[in-house]
Amino acid sequence: MENVGFRVLPIVNRPSQDLVNEFRSIVTPHISDNLHRIYGAHASLRPYHKGGKLTGTALTVKTRPGDNLMVHQAIDMAQPGDVIVVDASGDLSNAIVGEIMLRLAKRNQIGGFVINGAIRDTAAFAEDDFPVYACGVNHKGPYKDGPGEINVPISLGGMMIKPGDIIVGDEDGLVAVPLENAEVVLALAKKQQKLEETIMQSIEDGTVDRTWVKQTLQSKGVRIDGNSN
Repeated sequence: MENVGFRVLPIVNRPSQDLVNEFRSIVTPHISDNLHRIYGAHASLRPYHKGGKLTGTALTVKTRPGDNLMVHQAIDMAQPGDVIVVDASGDLSNAIVGEIMLRLAKRNQIGGFVINGAIRDTAAFAEDDFPVYACGVNHKGPYKDGPGEINVPISLGGMMIKPGDIIVGDEDGLVAVPLENAEVVLALAKKQQKLEETIMQSIEDGTVDRTWVKQTLQSKGVRIDGNSN
């Protein structure tokens, strides 16, 4: 394999846009629960934009800390709706993206940024609905020397991401849905959504069944004394 550590690859497998769009109505907790809670990012990756859902196809970037040369290349090659997901090792010494790159990404109709590292020009992001998630902020700008790789498997915040996976982000955080499991996860998440709607209604009308709590405690040998409810 030539030039490992400094290469640009294509996304071999992509989800259909219809499939990506289906995830726009699903909250990240429902997705995460149906991925057994192991495909979500660490809480250090948080939103910096004004608000709004992030959904799109992962275009992955692995770069050395503090360098954004390959992120610039990713902006130029991304298809509309792609989410540029950058593993910069979580380093906060230099910002990886700022307002200039925000404007470039919006012009190219990119779906959003996920930066395992720092950003700057946060006022511009805070005033915009262009989705951006990052680990922190630093006014110091990036280098543009490389090395780096585009469209290789990466890991950020405890979340494994392959190029072509579906990225979903909202106020609760980020989750990466493996492309090979996306349709099954979508169906399970929709089922959970309907179940929780039923639970919410039962709470409102007073018919909610809470007997499972006492049954679970009893199954674990817990003794409930006195008049405890």
